[in-house]
Amino acid sequence: MDKLAGLSVFVQVADSGSLAAAARALGLTASAVGKTIARLEEQLEVRLFHRNTRNLSLTAEGAQFLDRCRGIMEAVAAAERELAGSRGGDLRGKLRVSVPLVSRHWHRLFLSFMEAHPGLELELNYTNRVVDMVEEGFEAAVRIGLLKDSRLRTRRLGSFRRVLVAAPSYLERHGTPIDLDDLERHDCLRSRNASSCQLDVWPLGPDAARRSARLRPRFIVDHSEMLLTAALGGAGIACVPEFWACDYVRRGELRIVLADETANTREVSAVWPSGQVACPRVTAFVSFLAIHLPPVLAESGETMPPC
Repeated sequence: MDKLAGLSVFVQVADSGSLAAAARALGLTASAVGKTIARLEEQLEVRLFHRNTRNLSLTAEGAQFLDRCRGIMEAVAAAERELAGSRGGDLRGKLRVSVPLVSRHWHRLFLSFMEAHPGLELELNYTNRVVDMVEEGFEAAVRIGLLKDSRLRTRRLGSFRRVLVAAPSYLERHGTPIDLDDLERHDCLRSRNASSCQLDVWPLGPDAARRSARLRPRFIVDHSEMLLTAALGGAGIACVPEFWACDYVRRGELRIVLADETANTREVSAVWPSGQVACPRVTAFVSFLAIHLPPVLAESGETMPPC
């Protein structure tokens, strides 16, 4: 087991890019991680990393060894999953997950997962910021949109569309936009991306970025619930996920506008660090969402008449 632990540390260092970052992810000291790598290199009689005061990179032998180690970690993960299944799925320990600011429909799913595993401690960190999972110590995350971090493994959970909505009271005062150009005369309720600090681009056709830049922002917020509250209050037109708006549209509190001109799709994925064994807690959480999240995301405008 000492050698297996050494392999796990090696993979974590390779994915983290530094001894200090790997140490934070593993809950160890940088000195302990460094000594583990040194012992592993001594046992293998090969140098795994090029090191200097600023950079750490894999040697050719280290890169080859990394591929083998990933296979070993996956085999261990599979064995652990089988054992967990033989115990009836009795999950234990703490699972720390980063999730986006989403609707109450998602909240119920997380609570259902927790109720299904009474021995599990679930910690959810709500943020629209793209967290560094390795640096910040998350075992898994749910992300919306494009994925760029090559250190992560992913599983697609589903997709949804964003819609433009406004309260009937706003549309009565200002009129209903008849085309995309008409949006420029309307009060627009905008959200700011927590990671890029830029205003989110609305799905306004092939020239979406330029059209979005020409919109008149009446209100800018980085809190999802506040954006929806402003729209419900008649402050302007907002762009929100359809599964947020569906209940309000059915009750007549919001109307969808320009549905045909704003066709779009956003992907939802579960991600976890590639250098770590996908423990039974993570596997169970991801599998649960893969089954139960798509019906939430599939709330359709087919039953919700656009304005």
